[in-house]
Amino acid sequence: MRELVAETQLRKADLIAPLFVREGASAPQEITSLPGVMQHTQASLHKEVERLIDLGIPGVILFGLPLKKDVIGSQAWHPKGVVQTALKGLVASFGDDIILMADTCVDEFTSHGHCGAMAADGTVDNDATLKLYAKMAVAQARAGASVIAPSGMMDGQVAAIRAALDNDGHHDVAILAYSAKYASSMYGPFRDAVDVTIADGGHRKGYQQDWRNARESLTEVHLDLAEGADMVMVKPALAYLDIIANVRREVDVPVAAYHVSGEYAMLKAAAANGWIDGEAAALEVTTSIKRAGADIILTYLAAELAEILPA
Repeated sequence: MRELVAETQLRKADLIAPLFVREGASAPQEITSLPGVMQHTQASLHKEVERLIDLGIPGVILFGLPLKKDVIGSQAWHPKGVVQTALKGLVASFGDDIILMADTCVDEFTSHGHCGAMAADGTVDNDATLKLYAKMAVAQARAGASVIAPSGMMDGQVAAIRAALDNDGHHDVAILAYSAKYASSMYGPFRDAVDVTIADGGHRKGYQQDWRNARESLTEVHLDLAEGADMVMVKPALAYLDIIANVRREVDVPVAAYHVSGEYAMLKAAAANGWIDGEAAALEVTTSIKRAGADIILTYLAAELAEILPA
């Protein structure tokens, strides 16, 4: 009876798995601060995606770790770059069996760790960065991405990417905009995962949102939709359930939420110490994200949740 009348039902079809692929790696390597999450080789990435398909997970989002970084992150749009290589291989192996999303931001590819081109004064040059994102999005679409996910929080990024995709003939490639991405303390393990250190002890408060602000997120969401976003995202998720709920009330497009690395790591650490029931907590926190209004949840828990969730 309790199951019958439950108001919110989490399903494996709601989940997207973030995956990391490292260029030149000879073997997959576990990320210490993200237990159970790997930096994959191209071969192990294929095996993991095959496993996720068998589990019923509908999509993955790819993050790349290049061998070489430079000030503009040029490997982000190189035809043989690590993400483009991965996309081509996955499309060849799995076709439409799984949705392939690509994170569209250059921070993993820049030598300074910021999300864009740097101006002379040491800040990120918003308009110069838009040109980089446009090239990156086109390269990802050509390689087979069906969803482009700009995460850099540059003003005008969705419009620039939509125009570039359309001009290159990728009219059906969707844009999942990281519309309300906060300058959170919860990204530490992710930066371990992608080997990113922001130069000179820097931060991203100049372009990511102040975590004390709520109304600002709706402004950002409406701007992205006006520029052509097909879906919008709130990141992080657990400390921003009110933002997810606000966005859900405001828009009719699909709303995504990213259950980020720090949120995952805290849960895993508590479970490892026997302080909580890990499986029960995983179900509870991810269901809370859906209850708040998210249609799509990006989470490192995707595979283990798929073992116990209905389709």
